[in-house]
Amino acid sequence: MGDSHNAAVALTLDPLGRAFDSPRNAAVVGALVIAFSSIFVDLSGADPSTAAIFRCAYALPVLALLAWHEGRTISEHPRPRHWRLYIAGALLGLDLILWHHAIRDVGAGLATMLANVQVLLLPFVGWVLWKERPSRRVLIALPAAALGVVLSSGVIGHAYGADPARGVAFGVFAGVAYIGFLLLMRSDPGAKYRVAGGLFDATLASAVFCLVFGLVAGEADLVPSWPSAGWLILLALSSQVFGWMMITGSMPHLPTATTSLILIAQPACTVVAAMIILGQVPSAAQLLGVLIVLCCLAAAVGGRARPREPAPVDQ
Repeated sequence: MGDSHNAAVALTLDPLGRAFDSPRNAAVVGALVIAFSSIFVDLSGADPSTAAIFRCAYALPVLALLAWHEGRTISEHPRPRHWRLYIAGALLGLDLILWHHAIRDVGAGLATMLANVQVLLLPFVGWVLWKERPSRRVLIALPAAALGVVLSSGVIGHAYGADPARGVAFGVFAGVAYIGFLLLMRSDPGAKYRVAGGLFDATLASAVFCLVFGLVAGEADLVPSWPSAGWLILLALSSQVFGWMMITGSMPHLPTATTSLILIAQPACTVVAAMIILGQVPSAAQLLGVLIVLCCLAAAVGGRARPREPAPVDQ
């Protein structure tokens, strides 16, 4: 089991150079990279749909090149189910648009925290769908992490943001779409090996969804000016390519509960980064929530991670 698992992980991370020796390490690095997504969206000053369109569009050429290399390297493995990944991509597009609206209302850090509330449900979904019973450590950490997320959302005391109530609504609905995206990406047996190919399909579908939505809503700028375009290029290469390659490549090899808690680290780090880079300082209660989330993460994934048995390939 150990040798086959390590080989699977190596194949998964091959397009980015096999820089990490375990799926958990790769997932942590990916979560830290995408923690800066909302920072770059804020710095770009782009409308929500414009930012969503171009973080996907600028990533597509790089993902296409990685997918081509991947296809030559691991041609013997099953191909992803394209229809499943297209649906996942549409959900990602919806998540991005709602989330970008939340960034305007409650700031980069808190919008990211709110959009990740639904990630707390992942361990229980994994328990029901894949019989992955979370460890005792994870079961203890999850309620405390949920409390941290609630405090971070600003429901207690003074809340940071131009329109916290509307931002909370956008953030929570973005989280619903996000959980659907994660589950579809994680459950595709072919995407487990063809990470770049699966992410290319999802990103293409997301770009199309965001383009249509942006044109209908009248908030799509198809020629973003500089330096806005530069921030969106940085967003695409860092988050949509590198960060999500690490995360989607790791998810099939990790217990769902571990994936959940690693992803919760992303919004906590974003809150801190938003304070330093953007000067968006949350209240004391919100900062306490961030600290609780980080402590729960350290407690839950600080031990040795058990590799997840690969899901059977559905012929």
